Amino acid sequence: MENNVPDMLKTQVLIEALPYIQKFNNKKVVVKYGGSAMLDPNLQLNVIRDVALLKLVGMKPIIVHGGGKEISKWVGLLGKEPVFVEGLRVTDAETMEVAEMVLNKVNKNLVQMMEQIGVKAVGICGKDGSTLHVTKKLANGQDIGFVGNIDQVNTSLLDTLIEQGFVPVIAPIGIDDEYQSYNINADDAACAIATAVGAEKLAFLTDIEGVCMDPKDKSTLISELTLSKADELIQDGFIGGGMLPKIKNCIDAVKEGVGGVHILDGRMEHSLLLEFFTDKGIGTAIYDENK
Repeated sequence: MENNVPDMLKTQVLIEALPYIQKFNNKKVVVKYGGSAMLDPNLQLNVIRDVALLKLVGMKPIIVHGGGKEISKWVGLLGKEPVFVEGLRVTDAETMEVAEMVLNKVNKNLVQMMEQIGVKAVGICGKDGSTLHVTKKLANGQDIGFVGNIDQVNTSLLDTLIEQGFVPVIAPIGIDDEYQSYNINADDAACAIATAVGAEKLAFLTDIEGVCMDPKDKSTLISELTLSKADELIQDGFIGGGMLPKIKNCIDAVKEGVGGVHILDGRMEHSLLLEFFTDKGIGTAIYDENK
């Protein structure tokens, strides 16, 4: 009988996942992929497998990826020091070229991994099909170069790819009225795209466990965060630093119609599946309590 225990556990996991698979069938989900999970080959493969599984059980995933650490590495190889203002990369013309080169390399590598698993994928950036239209973004009034603020998302190309059964993999590069390329913060891109396509879920794979009342104490993780509670934590100063703009992005996405936003530890294997398909979940889910 003991030999059947692992099989019974597998069965319980599948039964627990069933209502979530039914609920999210045919729904769009956006996965923002970045952080340390992009640097570890094993974690990379696990993330791509997770997204492939979402597709194979009937969901419509879209990947929006970053590549900041890789961009900084190549900028350094050119003898330049990466500079950030308010968390945004100062992007001169040379750095913009590097960013496009690196993000394209990352993009096609993710597509290749998806195809190897047997799921059709297409890699694009926001310039393709004029998907991401931007204006220049300032940091506290300071000009930081070719950094874009998304003012319009054209979903035509994304809709076509999804309808044809492809998983879109998107690099956060956009264009302005003059067709100049701009680097876009990947979190901003993921939120804008999730809102535009009416995503049921938006998941951020990060280097933290989720939102904690005390960032130094993992036991204070908040599993569920309503919009009103999130606003309260911001007002009371519990959310600050680099987490503040991310949470504000999440709040705006939910207010604009995204079903729920999840902040997950991308360093944990299969964190996407654990959050989406189990009763308890593992990260922080942000949602509108009035819906």
